[in-house]
Amino acid sequence: MEFCPGGDLHTLRQRQPGKHFTELAVKLKPNSDCPCYILPSTYRFYVAEVLLALEYLHMLGIVYRDLKPENVLVREDGHIMLSDFDLSLRCAFNPTLVKLSTPESEPLQKNSTYCVQPACIEPSCIQPSCVVPTCFSPRFFSSKSKKDRKPKNEMGNQVSPLPELIAEPTNARSMSFVGTHEYLAPEIVKGQGHGSAVDWWTFGIFLYELLFGKTPFKGSGNRATLFNVVGQPLRFPESPVVSFAARDLIRGLLVKEPQHRLAYKRGATEIKQHPFFEGVNWALIRCASPPEIPKPVEIERIPVPTSSAGDKPAVPVTKDQKNYLEFDFF
Repeated sequence: MEFCPGGDLHTLRQRQPGKHFTELAVKLKPNSDCPCYILPSTYRFYVAEVLLALEYLHMLGIVYRDLKPENVLVREDGHIMLSDFDLSLRCAFNPTLVKLSTPESEPLQKNSTYCVQPACIEPSCIQPSCVVPTCFSPRFFSSKSKKDRKPKNEMGNQVSPLPELIAEPTNARSMSFVGTHEYLAPEIVKGQGHGSAVDWWTFGIFLYELLFGKTPFKGSGNRATLFNVVGQPLRFPESPVVSFAARDLIRGLLVKEPQHRLAYKRGATEIKQHPFFEGVNWALIRCASPPEIPKPVEIERIPVPTSSAGDKPAVPVTKDQKNYLEFDFF
C-alpha cells in the first residue's frame, strides 16, 4: 500500500474551521482570461470521489461495510483512496448495462432551480459570466442565441438516452454484526441480515459527519447509539446552514428500511443523478485538480535503534523510491 502524506479525512476535518467541511465553493479572483470562476468545494470533491470508490467496489462484488473518515486517505496527488478492508464482504456479481427506453425513465431530472429556500446555499456560481474550468462543470455557457437553440423536446427526440451501468450487488447477504457503532445500519443492529445497501447508509453518515462535524445518532455509549440508530429519527442541527439538496441526499441515504433507501436497486448511478451532484463530470473527476495537495514528505534515512554487531545500518532512500519504504519482515 502506498504512503499517503495527506493523512485521513478525519484528521483533515479536525483542521477545518469549526471542525467541519463547508459546502461552499471557492471563488477565485478574476483575471484577463476569465472574469469569474469557481473551484469545487473540498467537501463535494471528496464525497464525489468516495462515491466512485464505492461504486467500483460494488462493481467487483465487494461490500465495504466500514466507510468512515478515518478510512479515507489523501494520496500524494490530493485524490483519495479507501483503506482497511478487514470487514469487507465478497460476493459473485456481474455489472449490467440497462438501456433506457424513454427520457421519462430517469427518476431524477436535473433542475437548476432545485433549491428555492432563502437559506439554501448552492455550491455553484450564479453569475452569468462565471465559468468553472473543471470537471465539476463540464459545459461552458453557450454563445448561441435563444433563436438558434432548439427546443428541449425536439432535442430529446433526436438523441437516444445512453445505457445505464448498474453495478449494485443486490444479491449479497450476510448475518454478521460488523462495523463501527455510529455507522452501523439499522438492519445490522436488528440482526435481520444485510446486503450492499449498508454501504449507502454509511455513505449518508459519512456525508453528515463531514458537514456537521458529528454523526447523527451518537449516544452517551454504544448501547444508546445502537438504540438511536434503530429508533430515533434523523435530525439536522440549525448550524451550519447547508443546502436543501445536501439535506435531501442525506435523508434519502439514511432511510431505515433498506428496500426504500436511495441507491438500493441502482446503486451509485441513482446517487449521481441527485441534484446535489449537478454539474459533476463523473468521467473526468480523477483528472480534476484536488482542492488541496499534501506537502511533500522528505525521507532521507530510516531511523533505527543503536546498532549492534549483527544489525544492518540505516539504508538511504533514493529518489526513485519516492514514498515507498522497504521493511524486513520476520
